[in-house]
Amino acid sequence: MNTKAYGAYAGDMPLEPIDIQRRAPGPRDVQVDIKYCGVCHSDLHTVRSEWPGTLYPCVPGHEIVGHVTAVGAEVKGFKAGDTVGVGCLVGSCQHCASCAEGLEQYCENGFVGTYNGPTQDPPGHTLGGYSQRIVVDEKFVLKIRHPEEQLAAVAPLLCAGITTYSPLRHWKTGPGKKVGVVGIGGLGHMAIKLAHAMGAHVVAFTTSERKRQDAHHLGADEVVVSRDPGQMTPHARSFDLILDTVAASHDLDAFIGLLKRDGTLCLVGAPEHPHPSPGVFGLIIHRKSIAGSFIGGLPETQEMLDFCAEHGIVSDIEMIRMEQIDEAYERMLKSDVKYRFVIDSASLANT
Repeated sequence: MNTKAYGAYAGDMPLEPIDIQRRAPGPRDVQVDIKYCGVCHSDLHTVRSEWPGTLYPCVPGHEIVGHVTAVGAEVKGFKAGDTVGVGCLVGSCQHCASCAEGLEQYCENGFVGTYNGPTQDPPGHTLGGYSQRIVVDEKFVLKIRHPEEQLAAVAPLLCAGITTYSPLRHWKTGPGKKVGVVGIGGLGHMAIKLAHAMGAHVVAFTTSERKRQDAHHLGADEVVVSRDPGQMTPHARSFDLILDTVAASHDLDAFIGLLKRDGTLCLVGAPEHPHPSPGVFGLIIHRKSIAGSFIGGLPETQEMLDFCAEHGIVSDIEMIRMEQIDEAYERMLKSDVKYRFVIDSASLANT
């Protein structure tokens, strides 16, 4: 099926209108007309070949919300008209230990990404959500229960939401826990909202005093300017979990010092250059941990969407038209968005 999309033919070229082919729905497939698609830093890194292995033409986009328009004969969980989402994954081996536990993001044989992943569909790699429609195996389609008027702001939950929800749940965030969030951006603003809704005492860390009011508005109980030792020192050895969302290389030791015994600093931001090596004694003395977390599996992503619908949580967004994507990328690099761009996919009709 011919489908309008936006993509690039090389890392040094701007995105432009292209026509792509989507397969006809197979027996277990769901066809989704895309209404909104969030814009992630991963889109930029991939399409501009800042990460190795980009396949062209590249059509990014893995924060997809839309409506079902067709289903295969064996599909049981979805029907035409349903409001659904598609996140970062559209396939995995389905037989390894991780897949059996609903942790498809850790598939031991390699998951299939929503874009730039292996597929038998033309052109031989997956093409993402900067397009009018997508066809996905029903196992990788998610139910959206938010009201229609919130759908644009739901889209970033499919990446930014699950990337922060998964570690918060894994380290048992809830009442009585003190949780720090480093960075107040696309990931960080979701982490603050989610940790607050889970009942934790939430402390936001920022390098900018001007973000104090925004962080409180998002749900932070306290805000600390991390460059000020006078604000950092009173929190020494007090955190159960600190979620570091910053995608730039920085010193981790200052945050390790804020963890209590058995506390964890979890990294979800992916910097271009490695962080400086942390001091070993800061970890040894009180059995502290540095950990990482990567998006989430399908069961947990559905759990996150249901939790957000129940608590009225969506992302803070700025809507753009498809042809504004390169401008949005440049603004995103300058952190000039609060806090996530979302593409109105209807604008593709005029490209």
